[in-house]
Amino acid sequence: MPSLFNKFIVASIPLIPKVIVRRFATPYIAGEKLEDALTTIRKINALGAMATCDLLGEFIHHKERATRDVEELKSLIMAISREKLDSNVSIKPTQMGLLLDEEFAYQNIRSLVELAKSQNMFIRIDMEDSACTQKEIDLYLRLRKEFDNVGLVIQAYLKRTDQDVDLLIQNRANLRICKGIYVEPEAIAFKDKQEIRDNFLKQIEKMFVSGCYVGVATHDEYLVTETIKLVRKHQVKKDNFEFQMLLGVLPRLRDSILKQGYRLRVYVPYGEQWYGYSTRRFKENPEVAGYVFKALFGLK
Repeated sequence: MPSLFNKFIVASIPLIPKVIVRRFATPYIAGEKLEDALTTIRKINALGAMATCDLLGEFIHHKERATRDVEELKSLIMAISREKLDSNVSIKPTQMGLLLDEEFAYQNIRSLVELAKSQNMFIRIDMEDSACTQKEIDLYLRLRKEFDNVGLVIQAYLKRTDQDVDLLIQNRANLRICKGIYVEPEAIAFKDKQEIRDNFLKQIEKMFVSGCYVGVATHDEYLVTETIKLVRKHQVKKDNFEFQMLLGVLPRLRDSILKQGYRLRVYVPYGEQWYGYSTRRFKENPEVAGYVFKALFGLK
């Protein structure tokens, strides 16, 4: 299917009824309820992969919403623990109130990290747009002084990332390195595809050399191949890093990584806020939207 048609489908999504978009979104989200997430995690574990579970929601406008989501996340942590699933939990600071009240958000996140610690579970702090970058690094470093079961996400397309990773390595950080998905100005972000790839691999190599644990979050087969070359070059043990992928994206690549004996974690999102998340996935992968559209309407 022509690329322009795929892009047209993505651009038309705001005009499509949500019930149809929901059908498009099915591969990318576990569902709306906690039990949907647990069911998906069980399936991921059965494939030999780990999971990280995310309650959808970000950039909230009211503290009451953050408080409600904290309680949901506590229920998620306890359910994962109770069922002995191989999963950790990912948290977005703006969902916890970061842009409303930084101390309020910190205390919300700290309560979740503390609960997870009591259950021998890891918490990943997601990175959001550039307006949040320093706030989220500072929040992470504050948590890191008290807890060892918490990690951070760093985005390779930001020009500041090189210095940020150096600082975080000094604090023995556990990082997920990804390319980055937010639209940022050229003054602060690389735009060239290969520049982003090169910076991604540079940060992965620094993490390998430092001995800090790293999640290699990518669906780019080039980056997977080059990361494996770095693993061999630096003789990195397989239990000191993992690959990470989104639910529903390139299952063939996921299965190939697992077949080679590498650790792999699948990002499992769930919740009522599925619409915004799903439309972002289609914008990143317009060919997927085109494929699903064709399947839905019997086109060839």
